[in-house]
Amino acid sequence: MERFIDKLAIILICMPGLLSYDGTAAPVAAFLAAVTVSALVQINSAKKVSAVLLAAGAGLCAVMPCMICMLPLLLYDALWEKKWWVMLAGLSVFADPPPPMPIVTALAECAVTVMIYLRLSKLEKTVGTLKDLRDEVTEVNLRLKQRNEAITRAQDSEIHIATLKERNRIAREIHDNVGHMLTRSLLQAGALSVINKDEAMKEPLESLRMTLDTAMTSIRQSVHGLHDESIDLRRAVDESISSVDGRFTVRLDYDISEKTAGNVKLCLLGIIREGLSNAAKHSNGDRITVSVQEHPAFYRLTIEDNGNCSAIADTGIGLHNMRDRAETLGGSISFTPSEKGFRIFVSIPKK
Repeated sequence: MERFIDKLAIILICMPGLLSYDGTAAPVAAFLAAVTVSALVQINSAKKVSAVLLAAGAGLCAVMPCMICMLPLLLYDALWEKKWWVMLAGLSVFADPPPPMPIVTALAECAVTVMIYLRLSKLEKTVGTLKDLRDEVTEVNLRLKQRNEAITRAQDSEIHIATLKERNRIAREIHDNVGHMLTRSLLQAGALSVINKDEAMKEPLESLRMTLDTAMTSIRQSVHGLHDESIDLRRAVDESISSVDGRFTVRLDYDISEKTAGNVKLCLLGIIREGLSNAAKHSNGDRITVSVQEHPAFYRLTIEDNGNCSAIADTGIGLHNMRDRAETLGGSISFTPSEKGFRIFVSIPKK
């Protein structure tokens, strides 16, 4: 748009020179020829044909003297095309040299055209620099945002791990100290009930024993709750996968809530570890796929490898352990060998 405006300004500058010539046919022809050449050069910018068009436009001065008044317009296009030298080639021969005054006027107009070109080219260069700077700043901001997000995730992970460790510590302290003290108190209350001969003390001692038993149950539930929450299944699965033999490529498809009960987490984790260990020992493949999914009514786990396995001996301790883990929670497990690989499928119902 800026170039179009500049061209209109240059055409207005050229008009007084054209109007100084007698007649209308030659000035109109020169005007139309210059505008046409300028338009064609703009359309074919950065192509070889643009140099031919500019040279032809300048060469018209040899047969049409008033064409020299429109040279500033052609010079403007030649400067943008970096082919200003073709203007000299076109002006090298004049069949009928024009009067000195039009030449002086054309030279002055060309000088103004060069200044217009320099102004706009500098402006466009500045705009380009600013755009590059904007893109660079945007890229830097994006990298900083990604880095900040990574730092935030790392901090959250560290806080999560620290929280889980603290829960484990608290659960262990309660179990080792308070739990043992309550157990001893229950035994002492039971012993007192046995050796007591006073009928008036039987009811208070029984009430004490029941209170201690209730407290013990509450403590046990709290310890189990803290322990269940402290199991980070995703992290444990990732650690198990990272320890697999390097000849395997392991893909994990994980979609299960961290609010899953601790006994279910332990069951799934135990089967995953055993399944990965069996694959590393017995499979001749190079790929393992682990999928842990939570559905509305059950949990589903599949472990597959691409090794050639036509049959299995269902007598291994590992397979029995996996089956026992699943059945303890009311679930089911199946082992499917085939020429395309070995597949373990586990389904555990929600309660």
